[in-house]
Amino acid sequence: MITLRKSEERGLAEHGWLKSYHSFSFADYHDPEHMGFGELRVINEDRVAAGQGFGKHGHRDMEIISYVLDGELAHSDTIGNVKTIPPGDVQRMSAGRGVMHSEFNHAQDQTTHFLQIWIQPNVRGIEPSYEQKRFADAEKRGKLRLVAAPDGAEGSVLIHADARMYAGLFDATEKATLPAAAGRKYYVHVVRGDLTVNGKPLHAGDAAKIEGESEVALSDGKNAEVLVFELGA
Repeated sequence: MITLRKSEERGLAEHGWLKSYHSFSFADYHDPEHMGFGELRVINEDRVAAGQGFGKHGHRDMEIISYVLDGELAHSDTIGNVKTIPPGDVQRMSAGRGVMHSEFNHAQDQTTHFLQIWIQPNVRGIEPSYEQKRFADAEKRGKLRLVAAPDGAEGSVLIHADARMYAGLFDATEKATLPAAAGRKYYVHVVRGDLTVNGKPLHAGDAAKIEGESEVALSDGKNAEVLVFELGA
């Protein structure tokens, strides 16, 4: 079964300095039909205005991934990390028993465009931790590159959750297939461009929930960037 979630159906929050599309219920946007999918709880597509950002705030018992598309995101937290996240990097913060952090766009002439992703952990109350790794475009070109996994496989960032996250870039005749394991769910989010997913045409911001299929098949990309999540039932 394939269920499409179109870009224009997402929640939208506009705060002047921040424009955010919510794939699932978040903050003031509540939709009982879209509370998450498996362990995947949040995908917010955020655009942060120049010189603006999220002040210090707290999280607990959540795996938080930042995936930057344009610009840079400056991160600072109470466990001693002060980092800059450029496009191509994947940042993972395990909030565990509690952590405070801030995220800013320090550029004075450029919007930072990024995805904020929350995945529910399979352990609670752990020591907060942070990890950031770079994945070159060549590693994602015409294929799905594992970028987050519970065992840190293939050089991915390690998440404390029964989930895996892949990233890929597809254009023209490039295609990839991910075998779908029995009893698992798959969520495909088209970050930008156009892409056909299991025969269904998707555009930037669109997503597909996939259950009970034998594979996730990606093809016919037009400047497409995509994230694919494998999730527990």
